[in-house]
Amino acid sequence: MIQALSVLIPTYHCRCKELVYSLHQQLMEQPVTFEIIVVDDGSHDTACIQENLVITALPHCTYHIEEQNRGRAGVRNYLAHLAQYDYLLFIDGDMSVRNDTFIAQYLQNEADVCYGGYVIPMEENALQANLRYRYELHNAVQRNASERNKQPFMDFHTSNFRVKRSIMLSLPLDERFTSYGYEDVLWGKTLRENGYTITHIDNPVSFEDFEDNEHFVAKTEESLHTLHQFQSELQGYSRLLSLPGAYRKLAGLFYPLLGKSLRKRLIHNKMPVFLFNIYKLMYFAQIKQ
Repeated sequence: MIQALSVLIPTYHCRCKELVYSLHQQLMEQPVTFEIIVVDDGSHDTACIQENLVITALPHCTYHIEEQNRGRAGVRNYLAHLAQYDYLLFIDGDMSVRNDTFIAQYLQNEADVCYGGYVIPMEENALQANLRYRYELHNAVQRNASERNKQPFMDFHTSNFRVKRSIMLSLPLDERFTSYGYEDVLWGKTLRENGYTITHIDNPVSFEDFEDNEHFVAKTEESLHTLHQFQSELQGYSRLLSLPGAYRKLAGLFYPLLGKSLRKRLIHNKMPVFLFNIYKLMYFAQIKQ
């Protein structure tokens, strides 16, 4: 059983007070030495920062406010250097803990890298027009541990994982990834190439903060540019890159005809998720070198 744990939470324009409270309460109930370190990665929302500052009143909790944005890879590497214990638990600041045994399950698992996954709450009406919600819910069947363990290096995300600090320091996330997406995918590949395994367990956090459709589509487009930029290194780790070149070429030809219209519909209408996947393929195929 793990005896000491550093819980590391990167945030950017999000309120993480409730998440920290939940984690702190569980940690206090366990026979473990711990710290919780939150790093705000260059947010400009002063109200959000002020609300998060209350966590510093909790024992063993610190809150660092960075003036410059380090990026998704950089902030996690920075958190690993700030930590003082041998095991690190990374959780995104916009997640929630709904499981009373969340910390206990991670303390009982001493694997090199352990990923707990995430779940999507079932909403009857409120989020049915939200594309991000419907997209995540559509893929939810793939998130249980038995499914993730079939492709452990492809089904890994940095939203909720526990890792030995020595591994994180020797194999940091690639800080060339300054835009959104795929830094976690390349890190999974790096772990595999260095002989490490990723153990998947059913110990999810809850994802409940869904951006509006326009921001989600824009974020997806940004991630596709990231995939295009690093496609040589991500071969075999992306379904888009695994498609035959002829399919992608054909999709690129359709983008000038249908891309803008489909994008508008995705933002303003309740479109099926498969059309969003088609848009992703067309958008990726038309990106130029």
